[in-house]
Amino acid sequence: MGFLVPSPVFCPHAFVLLLLCFTSSALSIGRNETDRLALLDFKSKITHDPLGIMRLWNSSIHFCQWFGVTCSQKHQRVAVLDLRSLKLSGSVSPYIGNLSFLRNLYLQHNSFSHEIPAQIGHLHRLQILALHNNSFTGEIPASMSSSYNLVSLILDNNKLTGEIPNEFGSFLKLTDLYIDDNNLVGTIPPSLGNISSLQELWLDDNNLFGNLPATLSKLVNLRVLSLFNNRFSGTIPPSMLNLSSLRTFQVGLNHFQGNLPPDLGISLPNLEFFSIYSNQFTGSVPVSISNLSNLEMLELNLNKLTGKMPSLEKLQRLLSITIASNNLGSGEANDLSFLSSLTNATNLEELIITQNNFQGQLPPQISNLSTTLEIMGLDSNLLFGSIPDGIENLISLNDFEVQNNHLSGIIPSTIGKLQNLEILGLALNNFSGDIPSSLGNLTNLIGLYLNDINVQGSIPSSLANCNNLLELDLSGNYITGSIPPGIFGLSSLSINLDLSRNHLSGSLPKEVGNLENLEIFAISGNMISGKIPSSLAHCISLQFLYLDANFFEGSVPSSLSTLRGIQEFNFSHNNLSGKIPEFFQDFRSLEILDLSYNNFEGMVPFRGIFKNATATSVIGNSKLCGGTPDFELPPCNFKHPKRLSLKMKITIFVISLLLAVAVLITGLFLFWSRKKRREFTPSSDGNVLLKVSYQSLLKATNGFSSINLIGTGSFGSVYKGILDHNGTAVAVKVLNLTRQGASKSFMAECEALRNVRHRNLVKVVTACSGVDYHGNDFKALVYEFMVNGSLETWLHPSPATDEVRGILDLLQRLNIAIDVAHALDYLHHQCEKQIVHCDLKPGNVLLDDEMVGHVGDFGLAKFLLEDTLDHSTNPSSSIGIRGTIGYAPPGKCCAYNCSVHRILFHFNIIFSCRCFFKCL
Repeated sequence: MGFLVPSPVFCPHAFVLLLLCFTSSALSIGRNETDRLALLDFKSKITHDPLGIMRLWNSSIHFCQWFGVTCSQKHQRVAVLDLRSLKLSGSVSPYIGNLSFLRNLYLQHNSFSHEIPAQIGHLHRLQILALHNNSFTGEIPASMSSSYNLVSLILDNNKLTGEIPNEFGSFLKLTDLYIDDNNLVGTIPPSLGNISSLQELWLDDNNLFGNLPATLSKLVNLRVLSLFNNRFSGTIPPSMLNLSSLRTFQVGLNHFQGNLPPDLGISLPNLEFFSIYSNQFTGSVPVSISNLSNLEMLELNLNKLTGKMPSLEKLQRLLSITIASNNLGSGEANDLSFLSSLTNATNLEELIITQNNFQGQLPPQISNLSTTLEIMGLDSNLLFGSIPDGIENLISLNDFEVQNNHLSGIIPSTIGKLQNLEILGLALNNFSGDIPSSLGNLTNLIGLYLNDINVQGSIPSSLANCNNLLELDLSGNYITGSIPPGIFGLSSLSINLDLSRNHLSGSLPKEVGNLENLEIFAISGNMISGKIPSSLAHCISLQFLYLDANFFEGSVPSSLSTLRGIQEFNFSHNNLSGKIPEFFQDFRSLEILDLSYNNFEGMVPFRGIFKNATATSVIGNSKLCGGTPDFELPPCNFKHPKRLSLKMKITIFVISLLLAVAVLITGLFLFWSRKKRREFTPSSDGNVLLKVSYQSLLKATNGFSSINLIGTGSFGSVYKGILDHNGTAVAVKVLNLTRQGASKSFMAECEALRNVRHRNLVKVVTACSGVDYHGNDFKALVYEFMVNGSLETWLHPSPATDEVRGILDLLQRLNIAIDVAHALDYLHHQCEKQIVHCDLKPGNVLLDDEMVGHVGDFGLAKFLLEDTLDHSTNPSSSIGIRGTIGYAPPGKCCAYNCSVHRILFHFNIIFSCRCFFKCL
């Protein structure tokens, strides 16, 4: 008996089931691949990934395990993409719209840019979209409204433009809408009133304008409404103030107007933050505000509110109250009673009532305010009386300002116990007595304002302990004695030191130079004497310097030329003398210069600030002359000498005769010496050169200022300078040692000028070789200054120069040519070593005050061998073409025979010479 094999039976139900399973599996795999491709395209748009997060997105693991990716367990589809705070840059791929199962997208705190892709509207399951703190641009896509399951839309702190889409009114589940801190324009769409689920609406820091739509009053669940820093106007719809769920209402920095409703504290019982600052609200502060027992912050400042402040005794949770810059106060004795009611606010940190009309005495209860109080601003009111005892109880106080009132009495020494105090403002009151030395205990103080309070005595030396002070103002008092040098040891002083309008005496201590960071220094209207200390030049940050109305004497120190950033100088009403410093002309930032009522003398400069007679005052200086016509000063003419007596005339005649004889004998001796010896021999002291340093040359040229720049050459620049040794005007040639050949040029010129001296050669005063303040090599040559410049500027004047040159006549040209020829004759025939200049041109011929020519710039000079003159074919002594293009150095044929003709050629004077053309 064999086995029976059943025949196959076709089952249609089983086939259908198998087909459905296969199809479902294929679709699931396909959808997963869609998510993977969408993520890969998202990755491709990342341009900067400093933490290397995107490198973890690779095929070695399933995309559901990639960093920041969370998938749903059932479908293995992307449900959460969280890449917040990873320093990523780039754009968001439009394929993000293919992640159809995405519920939460967190990309905040990165640097994403470009537009938000409209395809985000395809994400119908999306509940949270957080893109804040990026750099997204463009308009907000209206298609976002298709993500109808959105609960939180957070787009703040980007660069979005355009208007708020009207389509946002179709959100049915949205509770949080943050689009603040962008560049949005337009008005608030009335459709936003349809989002009945909305709890927080943040629209601040945009450019929105217009009236608030009344439809917002339908947002019955709204807890936060923040509209500050826009351009909204009109009145607040009364119905909006019936949103009893509101906890935060801030509309500051807009243009709202109207009165606050009387029942404000009743209709908004849950308010915690109420801010309407910097608008145009009028009327009084509602009494009902005292019912806001949950209120923590009250900001009413910068409006037009009037009347009395109500009692605030129920506001026990109050942290900050700011009602400054209104017209509050009734002028009655109990104006400040509300301050006493604040003793119940045990966590109060900030109390500012400045710039109002509050009148009366400070209630003693202010000493019983919260020990957490940090800021108390009572300034610019009509307060009188004294500062209450017990002020030292406010141990957390770091800003106490009562200036610009009518307070009197002495300054309590107990203020010195407020160790956390940083700003103390008592100015513009009627205090008496001395400045308490205990203020020196306030080592955290950064601003001390005691000006115009009628105190007397001396400046407490203990203030030198306040080593964090940025600003100290003691002006307008009756303070006597000298300035404690320790005050100038406060190197922290960088804003203002004002000691003016007192009775200070003595000299200005040299320690003033320690204030290197100070911008304003004023000691006007005192009795300070002596000279202005040169150390003041160390205060290089000074912008305003007021030394007027004192007894300073002597000249203005030349060291003050370092104060290049100064804007205002006032030296008036002193006993200063001497000439007006010329360096004032070079101060480009200087706007006001007052030198009036001193003893200055001499010529008033013409350049810089001195061009403007309204910005410069020199009146009251009887010995001044010149300047622009606006100064109305006499011209600087030399006075005619008085008639001499007969005895004086005879004396002058005898002395002149003796001098003439001496000159004649000297001339004959020199002539005899030259005849005897056909070469120049310097005197025994001829090589004794003046010793100068880099520092002295830096000072002589005013820091190698461009104002003193005479000209530039191949290897350096030439500056005019005044040496301190004897006041001699010199020309300083500073070598540019970064230029190839500059050092060789320096050595050549030193060698050439070492043992040569001739009336038609530029006289070298000295040389300097060392290092500058940066440790770099420094080389310079110092020449006698030639007042008429180079021959080049006379023959070919530049149209860009301001100086007008005359025109050389034929005789002057001929004389200069002869001067140059004499110089060349001396170099070629009378030197111990014959020298060839190699760069002779009008630019290297300088003219003194008598228009005598002097040859200079021996940077390319060559020394000829002894047989050069006789053996012109000697290759060892040949000289190639050197110097400026267009000029040729002397050849062996005519270097010594046609010197005059060559120079005359440069002057466009052609003479015949048998070797002239050969020379050229």
